[in-house]
Amino acid sequence: MPLLMDRSVLILGGTAEGRTLATALAESGPPAFRVISSLAGRTREPLRPPGEVRIGGFGGVDGLVHYLRAERIDVLVDATHPFAERISAHAAAASAATGLPLLVVRRPGWTERPGDDWRRVPSLAAAAALLPRLGRRVFLTTGRQGLAAFAGTDECWFLARSVEPPGPPLPRHLEVLLDRGPFTVDGELRLLRDHRIDVLVSKDSGGADGKLAAARERRIPVVLIDRPPPPPAATTVDSVEAALARLTAVR
Repeated sequence: MPLLMDRSVLILGGTAEGRTLATALAESGPPAFRVISSLAGRTREPLRPPGEVRIGGFGGVDGLVHYLRAERIDVLVDATHPFAERISAHAAAASAATGLPLLVVRRPGWTERPGDDWRRVPSLAAAAALLPRLGRRVFLTTGRQGLAAFAGTDECWFLARSVEPPGPPLPRHLEVLLDRGPFTVDGELRLLRDHRIDVLVSKDSGGADGKLAAARERRIPVVLIDRPPPPPAATTVDSVEAALARLTAVR
């Protein structure tokens, strides 16, 4: 689906790609874009991109359709996290209902390298079921909203990293590390060593892979959760540069 250069772009963001694309569009021109970034509001102090910013949900597909029409949006960009299935589904449905082009920006997933010991699973529940056979001291990097899936895995001790404190239900044996990336390989190596981690759990989010490199160096097994597919009807690109090229194709 060709995407023409339009004036009003709504970016469903909250990722580095969303912020970078908003910055590039806000600085492009003339003619200039009107850039609106929508953030889910799951953190109290989100990193705000340039341009207009709205925080919070839309109220489902109908609410998103109403917003797109009320704000005279020309192009909808889904630059959310690769595992943000609900909002991606809503974006696809709203695009179909309004006839607006939908551009999905998805960074590539990770590729296994020599020395890696990966176990790919389809879900958080599958990861929790596999863990007791792999290790007892687990580093969870799946985000605070995924911790409930491990609440019944009492055989393991967990270190979880998140931007904000998680809510229940939580694993019985849990230590929470509040931190925000990016993280270096050296820092990840220290963390794995200091906490005696013997298995890592992560979603196949793509992007910086310091924790995977650290696990590779320490020969720690990794349980990697497969990402869901993008909406089938959308135009999908794997970089901000490719998204910007499509959005600025016609001046």
